[in-house]
Amino acid sequence: MSKSYLLRQLPAVHDVVKDISSEVSGKPEKEITRAVQDAIKHWRNNILKDHHAIDLKTDIRSLVKNSAKSKLAHPTDQIRSLINASGIVIHTNLGRSRLSEKSVERMSETARMYSNLEYNLEEGKRGSRHDLTEDLIKQVTGAEAAMVVNNNAAAVYLILKALAKNKEVIVSRGELVEIGGSFRVSSIMEESGAELREVGTTNKTHFFDYEGAITDKTGMIMKVHTSNFKVIGFTKEVSSSELMLLKKDNPELIIYEDLGSGALYPFQSEGIGDEPLISSVINKGLDVVSFSGDKLLGGPQAGIIAGKKNIIDILKKHQLARVLRVDKFTIAALNETLQSYMNEDYTEIPTVRDILKTPDEIREVVWRLKRKVEDHPSFIIRILEEFSQVGGGTMPDVKLPTFCLGIKHPKGAEYLARAFRNYQTPIIVRIKEEEVLLDFRTISEEELLTVEDAIRSID
Repeated sequence: MSKSYLLRQLPAVHDVVKDISSEVSGKPEKEITRAVQDAIKHWRNNILKDHHAIDLKTDIRSLVKNSAKSKLAHPTDQIRSLINASGIVIHTNLGRSRLSEKSVERMSETARMYSNLEYNLEEGKRGSRHDLTEDLIKQVTGAEAAMVVNNNAAAVYLILKALAKNKEVIVSRGELVEIGGSFRVSSIMEESGAELREVGTTNKTHFFDYEGAITDKTGMIMKVHTSNFKVIGFTKEVSSSELMLLKKDNPELIIYEDLGSGALYPFQSEGIGDEPLISSVINKGLDVVSFSGDKLLGGPQAGIIAGKKNIIDILKKHQLARVLRVDKFTIAALNETLQSYMNEDYTEIPTVRDILKTPDEIREVVWRLKRKVEDHPSFIIRILEEFSQVGGGTMPDVKLPTFCLGIKHPKGAEYLARAFRNYQTPIIVRIKEEEVLLDFRTISEEELLTVEDAIRSID
């Protein structure tokens, strides 16, 4: 009976439109009507899904009005800023890495004015956008040459298409992974026109497997970062430095390593994961490597290709290079990020800074906020030790010790998580055993007041 009672309380569209029109002046009536229709649909679904989460005394009309006004103020079909309280530093669903303030400022400056995107200031004639990033990448990686495309998947595709079309590419079976968005190494290779040659087994691939697979048709050996997939136990893989030994008898053979995320900060020295420094991989003499700009690097979405000059020159001249090129905003943000690495200003890069936060630093912030909100009448609030994740398909077995604010509400964790998501600045939390957890590893100092206001606003 309570479900049908709540459904009957849902107001008519025209009544709500009339109620809120004066409060959202300047909005077209059609837009207001759509917002109200969406709000009514939202609350009807909530009632049908879990009517016990809504008090029978609740003013359903007010809920619909508030939802409609919120949608008009912050349309859900447009990109919005939010607070990541999940503790996942490189959160793929939330835009991956946050950019540094310097990167944001440089992007804004680039947007406001004309730029030398493809203009050589010294010579006064047309230039190449590749030149704007290449020197910085060379300096931080030690590569002979470099270029940038729009993401690492594009980098993989371009490398295979330009360097291995109609040739065999040898890959270990243990590295034939599928990552986010159903991106499969085998599928991208098929699209590129390269022919996959699998060697070894899922858990073990030896040097002799690669050696025995080389024929006159072999154009490349490809080593692939396994992203979120990790094989443990009875395993064996061949390092890229070992693979380089095969070039002695096969000088035309291209050795390529897809590093996936790619690290310019030595996280291993901090006891965090085993991601190699890009420079250390380049120093092995590989022909070409590729990696993402918006994962461990902490920059914008980009696919960075670095390696031997003769290889990079081929890639730059390929027709796909224009199709996959990046825009001026990516270049501006990437250059500022790389400059921070050059200057060893690692704390300027939010991704690096958040991964390196110590539990003591996080606990101090959690205690500070808890003291301000612990008098909330509806909540049971506590501080608890937990673990954060690096995220973004990197370091799947790494746990970062952290402290969380745990909140319990009489109406349950789903109700509370939804309330945080519906706040004017959405806050994304995680749920564990009917308790909402706010992980302060990924909450910045500037966001604390918003989190405090959100907690106080929830009934």
